[in-house]
Amino acid sequence: MARPRKPLLSRDRIVATAGALVDAEGLGAVSTRRLAAELGVSGPSLYNHFRNKDEILDAVADSVSAQVDLSMFDEDDARDWRTALYDYAVSYRAALTAHPHIVPVLAQGPGRRPAGLRVADTVFGAMVRAGWPPAQATHIGALMRYFITGSALGSFARGFVDDETAYDPADYPHLGQAHLLAERQQRVDEGAFETGLRALIDGLAGQYETVRATPKSS
Repeated sequence: MARPRKPLLSRDRIVATAGALVDAEGLGAVSTRRLAAELGVSGPSLYNHFRNKDEILDAVADSVSAQVDLSMFDEDDARDWRTALYDYAVSYRAALTAHPHIVPVLAQGPGRRPAGLRVADTVFGAMVRAGWPPAQATHIGALMRYFITGSALGSFARGFVDDETAYDPADYPHLGQAHLLAERQQRVDEGAFETGLRALIDGLAGQYETVRATPKSS
């Protein structure tokens, strides 16, 4: 029997299938046995491409990092560091909210993932180029990751039930409208992210002025 023109299995195909499973059912849905069944191959054939399930999930996480727009940090881009940081954060959060189940893996840091490392390298380089000292540029990169991944790990609004009786004014005098939050989830969560992001960048802008005004030691 002639061999198929295209290989039955590839890293990209494994990652795409695993990513679809994570999106649909969560991290717990991914196992080498389940992936092999979904791909129509034998389990051991996966090990020609990945050593274990953790490596597969790492690759899925990195495929999400690769979706983050970094063009605002290009040296020929006209955006200043504040605008670039804002636009980057919006793009990063959009990638995470499109794939919320993989966020816990991404929150562990880039490790050896190429796209994740590219994000970290690009943000750090752009902040240093803008005039931030390297130590503070590192802090900014960490701060942005904490804020963005934290905002994507869960929904504040969805944490309230759509039941007015759950919020007895005798016990919770300020939660009279809390039962409406669930149906307004997107507006509430996006508004909270926008408020926090602008406050964060405004705060950094104040620190930046201090940094620029401080004479550098020789």
